[in-house]
Amino acid sequence: MPLNFIHFRLSFVFTLVLLLPLFANGRRCSAEFLCEAEKLNIKQYCNKKTLGAEFGWNYDDKSRRLDIAFGAKLDGGIGWLAWGLNPQGPHMVGTRALIGIKHQNGSLECHKYSITDATRLGCQLLPIDDLGLDIRNFSFVNLKAFKYYMIKATVFLPLGYNSSRTNIVWQIGYAVADKEPKMHPTSLNNFDSTETIDLNSNLVITYTDQQLGNLRTAHGILNIVGWGIFMPVGVIIARYLRRYPIRWRLWFTLHISCQIAGYILGSAGWASGRWLGKQSKYYVFTTHGIFATTIFVSTTIQMFALVLKPKRDDLFRKYWNIYHHFVGYAILAIISMNIFKGIAILKPDYTWKWAYIVVLGILAATALAFEVYTWTIFTISKIQRTKLRKKNEQNVSKSRTAQQQGMGGTGTETSEPPPT
Repeated sequence: MPLNFIHFRLSFVFTLVLLLPLFANGRRCSAEFLCEAEKLNIKQYCNKKTLGAEFGWNYDDKSRRLDIAFGAKLDGGIGWLAWGLNPQGPHMVGTRALIGIKHQNGSLECHKYSITDATRLGCQLLPIDDLGLDIRNFSFVNLKAFKYYMIKATVFLPLGYNSSRTNIVWQIGYAVADKEPKMHPTSLNNFDSTETIDLNSNLVITYTDQQLGNLRTAHGILNIVGWGIFMPVGVIIARYLRRYPIRWRLWFTLHISCQIAGYILGSAGWASGRWLGKQSKYYVFTTHGIFATTIFVSTTIQMFALVLKPKRDDLFRKYWNIYHHFVGYAILAIISMNIFKGIAILKPDYTWKWAYIVVLGILAATALAFEVYTWTIFTISKIQRTKLRKKNEQNVSKSRTAQQQGMGGTGTETSEPPPT
């Protein structure tokens, strides 16, 4: 079986394995949160959300009563938790929010807020009395047993709220001025803290925060493995195992296999990134997207080398080699830069960043070792050739000198043969 086909199949399987978590169900709440929620008779639905938050509820369609418990950890001296409903859609503006505030001295308070376009523009956000919702038993408590803060409330939904398509919004911030929650962090998880759900069945109508998070993780891994590992490995093979310093008969097969595998994985990562970029109008990463498209287009052109490469005796082969090598090295530089930009956007734990730094270090060390070995062999060979050339020149010089001396010993006289 051709090695290229094997790499293609492995790449396809690897891609599917990375994308399988997208179809996983929501994660269940922690045992500690469930224990507290059960005190409110919330046993039916409970799921973990982004930002480390957990949300549980009970809903009775006849009375339109919604009992909710929303909790998360608040690290630091101050902070706030927000949970709300938005009849306009799964986004921030238009949300009727219940917000609990933690002050520096440890005191807690909770109020109702209406999030408007003015709030998004930076205007002051102050409590209001009427949200257009019948809200009862609203409280904000510190669950010291497991260092949790929780919003509890009972909400009676108006008839205008569709319980089968209910938009919920949640948020966590770490800056407060008196009763005014200040701007929350601007990570992707903060922007993704919305869902449209069916309160009666726990069916998620929109893409969940977990699915988006898993897809971003798959997007990052596909790009790192495809563009960031397979591609440079293929370049190292082509540069150092083709002819000098090591001649390996299988170099071209392995070079092409690495490039094909890297292209398949990287293209899947690029496609998933394009899809993610279209899922939200609230964040745009223009530079990252431009670099990603540049990498994809340039690499696609490079892959055409399999069929468009001039033959060895073609006059343009020399210029094509220069172009192919220059573009290849330029792509590697852009790939490394864009992977770091992607990691900065995702903001995962530091393991991602340091893992990729280690990968780059290994690749760089391998290339440097080969380069040093190449120049060492080249220098030694050059010295040996120089010595051999000088030795040959000396031998030729001695041979000429000996010939001249032999000619000088006989002079110009010649002996005639005896007469017959």
